[in-house]
Amino acid sequence: MKNYSINKTPNQVQSELAERFKKLRKSKKIAQATLANKSGVSLGSLKRFEQSGQISLESLLKLAHLFDRLDDFDAVFTIKEDLKEIEKLFK
Repeated sequence: MKNYSINKTPNQVQSELAERFKKLRKSKKIAQATLANKSGVSLGSLKRFEQSGQISLESLLKLAHLFDRLDDFDAVFTIKEDLKEIEKLFK
């Protein structure tokens, strides 16, 4: 029996991230080889990322930097306030 959840799995996030990246690269009309050369990420790593979503964090950050998207990572691992805990203070 398959488990269903509204939460994404790590594999789903990887796949979606890779697909969005590929669309972004194509929208900018940048060939994989050109992007690899400009970013310092190997062509093999870039191809693997676009096909499977697998990439090192360092390479992902290099690609994000090239597209001026490093700010997209600002929310990762930030502590979120639990609004339910705050609501208890006003009851």
